[in-house]
Amino acid sequence: MHPAGSAAGTPRQPSKRRIPVSHLGMADPHQLFDDTSSAQSQGYGAQRGPSGLGYPTASASPQAAFLADPVSNMAMAYGSSLAAQGKELVDKNIDRFIPVTKLKYYFAVDTLYVGKKLGLLFFPYLHQDWEVQYQQDTPVAPRFDVNAPDLYIPAMAFITYVLVAGLALGTQDRFSPDLLGLQASSALAWLTLEVLAILLSLYLVTVNTDLTTIDLVAFLGYKYVGMIGGILMGLLFGKIGYYLVLGWCCMSIFVFMIRTLRLKILAEAAAEGVPVRGARNQLRMYLTMAVAAAQPLLMYWLTFHLVR
Repeated sequence: MHPAGSAAGTPRQPSKRRIPVSHLGMADPHQLFDDTSSAQSQGYGAQRGPSGLGYPTASASPQAAFLADPVSNMAMAYGSSLAAQGKELVDKNIDRFIPVTKLKYYFAVDTLYVGKKLGLLFFPYLHQDWEVQYQQDTPVAPRFDVNAPDLYIPAMAFITYVLVAGLALGTQDRFSPDLLGLQASSALAWLTLEVLAILLSLYLVTVNTDLTTIDLVAFLGYKYVGMIGGILMGLLFGKIGYYLVLGWCCMSIFVFMIRTLRLKILAEAAAEGVPVRGARNQLRMYLTMAVAAAQPLLMYWLTFHLVR
């Protein structure tokens, strides 16, 4: 039996509803066919685009694609090997012109060494043992021996000297970058001339010594410490303070250079403990005296015009 109100023998038709297109799994209402390329594109590592149009997009960036190329990998490996070979070649050749390994020795200092060395430069009269200590035919690092030469104090003293010279010029209203550069270049030029003159003299006198060029730069650079003291005292106390302090520093550096270079240039006679005799040894002694006497002259020449 059928409910009332319906025609007998007529089957009931279901009501027709419009189903949204989005429920059919279609990304685009205007798309007539489903995109079946996504299943194939997944095998190649592609993904469906974010726009929902069904087009595959590249899953890797161009950089990643370049790195994945075997040819690019070979090129990168070859470039890395060339860079390593070039670095090794530079390291070998730079030691030929700039002894980096030796320079590390001259900067192996600490605070205690710097304090003792400065005291030795200002008061060399009380120091007795001037021999440089050796360990297996190699001189020990400066931080273990106050007699060993270093480059830290000369380098810092030169920079400080240039700064103090600029301060002195500024107090006199004479400061200018050109004048400060002239001051620094003059000091470097005199230092270079000193080193070349000593090396030439050692060659002419035929002195067999372990005194190296870096040793000469270190010993000749110690005079900047006394120059700084003279300029500072001149700024504080005028000409009297300048001449008193600079005179003391000149005598100190003279004694320091005599006692230091005596063991370097006159090494044979000093080791034997005999008086210096012979024409060649006389020339060595004169050379030592000349180098020591040149330090006070240059200290005065490079500082007298900075104090007024």
